[in-house]
Amino acid sequence: MIVEDDREIRALVTRLLRSNGYRVTAVADGREMDRALGDARIDLILLDVMLPGEDGLSLCRRLRANSGIPIIVLSARGDEIDRVLGLEMGADDYIAKPFNPREVLARIRAVLRRSDRNERHDEPGRHQVFTFSGFMVDTARRVVLDSAGSRISVTDAEFDLLKTFCARPGKLLTRDQLIDLTQGRAAGPMERSIDILVARLRRKMALGDLDPDFIRTVRSSGYVFTPAVDVR
Repeated sequence: MIVEDDREIRALVTRLLRSNGYRVTAVADGREMDRALGDARIDLILLDVMLPGEDGLSLCRRLRANSGIPIIVLSARGDEIDRVLGLEMGADDYIAKPFNPREVLARIRAVLRRSDRNERHDEPGRHQVFTFSGFMVDTARRVVLDSAGSRISVTDAEFDLLKTFCARPGKLLTRDQLIDLTQGRAAGPMERSIDILVARLRRKMALGDLDPDFIRTVRSSGYVFTPAVDVR
């Protein structure tokens, strides 16, 4: 779904996606978006920030509170602080206008690949279950459970980052390495996206006896996942 009030941009992106085999629903604002979500199964939302009525960041926050649909924010405001704000609202990616059509397609494909892994089991032989500090990370079901067995709601990007950390406990991972391992270079070189995902994981998993520094920041270097991890 494209949520964009500029008719020309909406038509341009619609043509781009349809010519590459995607089915597209295009709407102009949040009210139309809400109606369309009730009528169709949507796999990804391209969301403009500057919209009439409820703005895109508010829509992003509202969507993320109730849904795991992947969201890519499109905005003419390309400053890093705007990108960071969009990611903090729960967006999976952020593309600044004017944009390169190839970049839009590459980022859509990258986000959809992550989303697809949330809806299917991994290939036989690749199913792993990580446990640490009472938590469980099941790579086949793509779920995270706390010590009481309750499910922790995480986005696809958050899950992929946590899984990457669990597979490499005690190892210093740079932001560039984490981007490559979780998102691929199609996601772009924005290192702050990793910082935001780490902050979201810390906030969501801050309970019980888990050390709040379970993902330790190494200044000017990257991150280390500190808990002991069992794998089965």
